[in-house]
Amino acid sequence: MRLDKYLKVSRIIKRRTVAKEACDGGRVSLNGRVAKAGAEVKEGDILEIRFGSRLGRYGITLVQEAARKDQAAEMYRVLQEDEETLSERNR
Repeated sequence: MRLDKYLKVSRIIKRRTVAKEACDGGRVSLNGRVAKAGAEVKEGDILEIRFGSRLGRYGITLVQEAARKDQAAEMYRVLQEDEETLSERNR
């Protein structure tokens, strides 16, 4: 599945256009590498998203084409969600 679609279906990012913009802006990494919106995701991948000073790391546990709201949270597990410190940002 495409990365931008996965972000929308899993509800990590609510709209696919916002997910695509985040990917194209270099704010999304997949397994340690900056990822484009069309990158393929699979179970076991590690996803990292930066929005301003916020950093989120997620482990992909399930990939499916559609999910209800209550099922979306089962598609990933949160590894880290926090504010970055200035020292981390300036590396």
